[in-house]
Amino acid sequence: MSEITAAMVKELRETTGAGMLDCKKALVEANGNMDEAVDWLRKKGLASAAKKASRIAAEGLVAVAVDGNKGAIAEVNSETDFVAKNELFQEYVADAAIVALKSHGDVCEMKAFNCPKCGKTFEERLTDMIAKIGENMNLRRAALLEVNEGVIASYIHNAAGNNIGKIGVLVALESAADKAKLAELGKHIAMHVAASQPLFLNIAGVDPKAVEHEKSIFAEQAKASGKPENIIEKMVEGRVRKYYDEVVLEEQAYIMDPDKKIKQVVADAAKELGTDIKIKDYVCFKLGEGLQKKEEDFAAEVAAQLGK
Repeated sequence: MSEITAAMVKELRETTGAGMLDCKKALVEANGNMDEAVDWLRKKGLASAAKKASRIAAEGLVAVAVDGNKGAIAEVNSETDFVAKNELFQEYVADAAIVALKSHGDVCEMKAFNCPKCGKTFEERLTDMIAKIGENMNLRRAALLEVNEGVIASYIHNAAGNNIGKIGVLVALESAADKAKLAELGKHIAMHVAASQPLFLNIAGVDPKAVEHEKSIFAEQAKASGKPENIIEKMVEGRVRKYYDEVVLEEQAYIMDPDKKIKQVVADAAKELGTDIKIKDYVCFKLGEGLQKKEEDFAAEVAAQLGK
């Protein structure tokens, strides 16, 4: 058997980020072959990653990236906010948005993307990071926006670094107007989206089932008032309009000037710039939305670890 030196252990540890004892064991198993030791640790990392996959990763970061007329957004989750402050993790998240640009915002394509930084797929890079940091992580979702002519504006709220944070927004403005002016308008709208969390772009895009559901609730509330049927119909119509004002981006009151709706802000900008402006689309990722963090009784957790 080849002699396993402290220098070899140190080199392997620096290469992989794995623990010292694990590195020594890997070198012993590989009979001192550095490449085989790296593979052994990767295999160990894979097993570790699989074991950790049952733990819910609801922390992490969102990243945005814009290149010309395209913009992408991605969310990568971790188990703890502590890991979200790790430079290695932050670099991966920032790269995720860039990879999303090259992969049409498709997570499956992103995972298979060959990362030039490390010569591995983006998914393999994530697996290596899981083994190195020791916490479950997940490339959860991504999206891509594109315009034929105009700009993609981006905004990050609660920024943790350049283009990464807790809330990410992209707004696509289709227009032949001055790009600098459009970018300024787009950023303001993106900030509004981050604050107001609209569910739909315009009234035409509202899910009919959602409207009918709201109408049924409003109708029951109106009937309880004892008003005549014709009055009830008007009350329901008024409540539906209010519903649109709450959930539709174009109908929402602009946070920087509540006397104007977003659609009026866009119309005013179009008039000022002398050409049409259209909000083609928007996307907002709020970290962890839709994920339920796992909460366990501390005593039960300790008992489980002790095998009781």
